[in-house]
Amino acid sequence: MDVTGEVLLVLELVGEVTAAGIAVGGGGNDGVSFRKDCTDLVRKISLLSHLLEEIREFRAASAATSDDVDVESLSWSSDLVVALRAAKRLLSLAGSFRSKSSSDGTTRRIASLFQSVTWKLEKALSSIPYDHFDISEEVQEQVELVRSQLRRATERYGSLNSKMLSHVLAQLLNEEIDQQLGNRLIRSLHIQNNGSIDSEVSSKMGAVPESNGSKSHGVNIISYKSKRLGNTSDHSEACLVIDIDADGQDNSPNKSLDEIKKPDPIAIPDDFLCPISLELMRDPVIVATGQTYERSFIQRWIDSGNATCPKTQQKLENFTLTPNYVLRSLITQWCAKHNIEQPTGLTNGKIKKSDGSFRDVSGDIAAIQALVRKLSSRSVEERRTAAAEIRSLSKRSTDNRILIAESGGIPILVNLLTSEDVLTQENAVTSILNLSIYENNKGLIMLAGAIPSIVQVLRNGSMEARENAAATLFSLSLGDENKIIIGASGAIPALVVLLQDGSTRGKKDAATALFNLCIYQGNKGRAIRAGIISALLKMLTDPSNCMVDEALTIMSVLASHHEAKVAIVKASTIPVLIDLLRTGLPRNKENAAAILLALCKRDSDNLACISRLGAVIPLTELAKSGTERAKRKATSLLEHLRKLQQFQQV
Repeated sequence: MDVTGEVLLVLELVGEVTAAGIAVGGGGNDGVSFRKDCTDLVRKISLLSHLLEEIREFRAASAATSDDVDVESLSWSSDLVVALRAAKRLLSLAGSFRSKSSSDGTTRRIASLFQSVTWKLEKALSSIPYDHFDISEEVQEQVELVRSQLRRATERYGSLNSKMLSHVLAQLLNEEIDQQLGNRLIRSLHIQNNGSIDSEVSSKMGAVPESNGSKSHGVNIISYKSKRLGNTSDHSEACLVIDIDADGQDNSPNKSLDEIKKPDPIAIPDDFLCPISLELMRDPVIVATGQTYERSFIQRWIDSGNATCPKTQQKLENFTLTPNYVLRSLITQWCAKHNIEQPTGLTNGKIKKSDGSFRDVSGDIAAIQALVRKLSSRSVEERRTAAAEIRSLSKRSTDNRILIAESGGIPILVNLLTSEDVLTQENAVTSILNLSIYENNKGLIMLAGAIPSIVQVLRNGSMEARENAAATLFSLSLGDENKIIIGASGAIPALVVLLQDGSTRGKKDAATALFNLCIYQGNKGRAIRAGIISALLKMLTDPSNCMVDEALTIMSVLASHHEAKVAIVKASTIPVLIDLLRTGLPRNKENAAAILLALCKRDSDNLACISRLGAVIPLTELAKSGTERAKRKATSLLEHLRKLQQFQQV
C-alpha cells in the first residue's frame, strides 16, 4: 500500500472509532459503566484527524514531484493502525458491558484494556516523523497535547509494565472477547500496590467477594492495605504484589508474614458512602427528599436534567443542596479514629497539594460557611450582599479561595449566575473568576457545570459581567481538556461579539480568551465561522493602534487552518500584513511574517500576491535585523519566493 493509501486507512479507522464512540454514548446506553472512559478515548482519537489531513496533503504534494517513497514515511502508521483497531474493538466490548450483570473480574479486565489501548496510542504518536511530513507547529502542539492526556490516562488506570500492556493488547486483538478470556486476563494481571490507585477506575471494580461470603468495596480493601503496609515499612521501594483471580481471591504466592497477620480491612459505614458514587463522601449535602449525597455527584445528576431523587425516585420539590455538617463531622471523626486519610481537602487547618505536601490555610471557616449559606437565602438583598462579600474575600487571598470552595460555595455561585438581579450576577461571576485563580478550584467549577451559565452571562449580562465572564473563560481554558468543553459550549461566537463591540477591557479579555481557546485545533473553525477574521482586521486597521499585537497573535494561531487561510485572503488582509512588515513594532513584524508564511505554504497564488505587493524588501530587512523568530520566518518566506521565481523562469 502506498503512503496516501495508508493515511486514508488510518483516517477511515479514526472515523470508525468515532462512530463506535457515538454508539456507546447514545441515549439508549444508560447502563454503560465505562461511558466516560469511552467518551474520553474517542475525543482524543478524533483530534488526530487534523494531523492525518496534513500528512495526506504533504504526501499528495510530494507525489507530484518525486517517485521515491521513504521507508520512514511508510513505517509510522503500523503502530497507529494497531492502536486504532484495538480501540474500535474495545469500544464495542465496553459498549455492551453492564456492571450489574457482569463479574468483578470482567470490570477489571476492561479497565486494563483501556490502559493498554491508551498506552499503545501514545507510543504510536511518539513514533511519527513530524519533521519529515512538514507538520505545522499548531498541529504538532495539538498532538503533543493529546499525547500528554494519553500518558496521564494510562497512569490513572494503574501501574503495569510495557510487556504486560503489550500482552493485554495482543489478547484484545487476537482472541475472542468472552468470559474465559476475562478470567485469563485477570489471573495474569499484577496490581503493584504503590499506594496510589485511581479512584475512578477503582470505583468501577464493584464489590469484591471475600472468603466469608460478605461483600466489601474493592477500592477500600486495596487502598487501606496499601496504607497499613506503607506505615510498617521503612523501604519506599518495597511493594506488595497482589494476584487476584476471577473470583476475587488473593492468590499471591509472595504474601509476607506481616501481611498475613494484618486484621481484616475496615468496612466503611454505609451512611458515609454516597449512594451515587459508592465512595466516602467529601462534601455531603441534603436534597429536598432528605437523602444525602456527595455534592459533586448530585449536582451533576441535577445538571443532566434529572428532577428526581436518585435513591427514592421521588420528585424533588426544589434543587437546594443543604450542607450536611453533622455527617461531615462524623466522617472526619471516623477517619481520624481509624487513621484513614480524610476525604475532605481541608484537614486541621491544612490542605493537601497536588504534589502530596501540605500547606497551612488560615481564615475564619465558620464565617465563610455562614456567608455561603446566605447565598441561598430567599431574600434578594441578602443574596446580593453575601455575593458581594464572597467577591471581596475571594479577591484577597488564596486561603479564602480554598475555604470558600471547601464550604461548598462554588455550586451555589454557579446557580446565581442566572440571577435576574444585575448586581448579584456581577458579583457571582466575578467571585468565580477570583476562585478560578486557585488551580484546584478550576476542576470544581467545571464539575459544577458552570460553563453554560458563564456563556449566558457573556451574551446577556452587563458590560462588567461580560468582561469578567470572558476573563473567567480564559482562566478555565488554561486546562487542556477545558478548551474542548468551552469551545463546544457556544462561548466562541459570544467572545467574538465582545471582541467587536465590547469596552476596551472587554475586548482585551475576549482576545485573551479566544487566543487560548484557538490553541486547540477544533476551535479554530468555530472562531472563523463566528466572524473572527473581520473583527481582527478591524483591530489591525484601527487608527488608535491599541490592539494590533493581540489581533496579530490570534491570527498567527489561526493562519495554519484551511478555513482561516481562505477567510484571511478573502478579507484583503495580505496588504495590511505587508504594511506591518515595514512599519510595525518588532513583535508585530514577527507575527506578520509568521502569518504570511502560513498563508503561502504550498500556495503559489498567495506567494505571487505578496511578491507583487513588494514584500521582498521588508522581508529581506527583517531577515537581517528582526527577532530570532522573525528572522526564521522571513528567511523561510524568502526561500519560497526564490523557488517560485525559479519555477516561473523555467
